[in-house]
Amino acid sequence: MSFSSFESIVHSRRSVRKYDANAEFNHDDVAEALALTTLSPNSSNMQMWEFHRVVTPEKRAKLAEYCMGQNAATTANELVVFVVTTHNWEERAQRNAEIVRQAFTGRNDAAAKRALKYYEKLIPMVYNNDRFGLRGVVRKIYSWWLGRTKPMVREVSKTDVRVCLHKSVSLAAMTFMYAMRDKGYDTCPMEGFDSKRVKDLLGLRNSVQITMVISCGVRGEEGVYGDRHRVENKAVIKNH
Repeated sequence: MSFSSFESIVHSRRSVRKYDANAEFNHDDVAEALALTTLSPNSSNMQMWEFHRVVTPEKRAKLAEYCMGQNAATTANELVVFVVTTHNWEERAQRNAEIVRQAFTGRNDAAAKRALKYYEKLIPMVYNNDRFGLRGVVRKIYSWWLGRTKPMVREVSKTDVRVCLHKSVSLAAMTFMYAMRDKGYDTCPMEGFDSKRVKDLLGLRNSVQITMVISCGVRGEEGVYGDRHRVENKAVIKNH
């Protein structure tokens, strides 16, 4: 089953709370959807994410339990845990710097210097907040001071970096859900879970942060609770 347009995918995607246990489900389709997910936009192309597939019945049942026994988890054919990583920022920054260096080979202009400085100077300054809390405070004050006379990025604290990384993972999650819908499947993003037990179950390091758990399957008769409803567009779409 494939939809003819992106508009159809968007309109047909729903958060499904109960899946059809008798419907066909191809786990290879999840792999293909996740391959597309890795192409999602993300902050500075740092790709600070991991996607953990939970397929085996035993672990799936445990994860469903740790998702507070939600129907969307207990009836799913597969569960995917979307997480933020922070331990690998140095490797990612160096990788991006090398790619930039190759792309600008033979150039010594301002654009080339600025791109390299971004990954070799600015990114380490921001991500080092994970190690030195005091430095994060100093950078926040420094950003505020410079911002008095010119535009300045002000979200530079450790908490701001955390929010930024979760934004990137959330963008990836949306790509995944649309990709699954295009293949005829349904999903449900879940934020209600015991993060400590989920980390233990999957062997995740303590520094990893779980953004959400997404269940996958084919909607059952009671999978969608009702008609979709949204506030009026004029209440949320503003023109300036």
